[in-house]
Amino acid sequence: MAGTDPPEDDVLLQTTIRSLLVPVARLAFRPVIEGRENVPRRGPVILAANHLSFIDSVVIPLAAPRPVAFLAKAEYFRQPGLKGRLTRTCLTGIDAIPVQRGGHRTAQASLHLALDVLADGRAFGIHPEGSRSRDGRLYRGRTGVAWLALASGAPVVPVAVLGTDRVQPVGARLPRLGGITVRFGTPLRFAAQPAGSTGRARRAVTDEIMAAIQRLSGQEQAPGYNELSTAA
Repeated sequence: MAGTDPPEDDVLLQTTIRSLLVPVARLAFRPVIEGRENVPRRGPVILAANHLSFIDSVVIPLAAPRPVAFLAKAEYFRQPGLKGRLTRTCLTGIDAIPVQRGGHRTAQASLHLALDVLADGRAFGIHPEGSRSRDGRLYRGRTGVAWLALASGAPVVPVAVLGTDRVQPVGARLPRLGGITVRFGTPLRFAAQPAGSTGRARRAVTDEIMAAIQRLSGQEQAPGYNELSTAA
């Protein structure tokens, strides 16, 4: 499968946009960032985070010490007018990758796209819950994160984002001013299984990752999965 290294022009755009957005984010959100030293500066790494708000996937790349690619709904890249151009520019600037949302086949294609990012030695961010928590609890993780970790051998850095649900609650069109916290935990390492892994192994790895996220976030754990939403 072809690699996913961004074009040279996009790399320049990402550097420029990041240099502009970081000070703006610091001013608007007054972020408390803990554990940045836990994120490897080079090589493939998976950042697995809880999910409370749309802006989680924006805040994490700005708080991390290196660019972090997240998947984003392709619709965000196709919005018309000035707002659409600004959205596309910002998403490209934070290394967001457009994907179609759909059923199992589309989800698996997205995982292979993420695997390409890791194969290129880049950082990839994922929300194992799959959709934003609407009640603040931490839901059971879906096993795609374990599939990526076991297929790539990349370390997994658990991440907790706190306060983004107050800054931009579900349904709010624009973020508000407010304080947030981003915590990067100690990397978790799992033996690569390039030939494939069993469902039991993926479940165990996912549960270990979610337990690490919960320790960082302090969230109450929900007993089941979060309902997937096309708005997430």
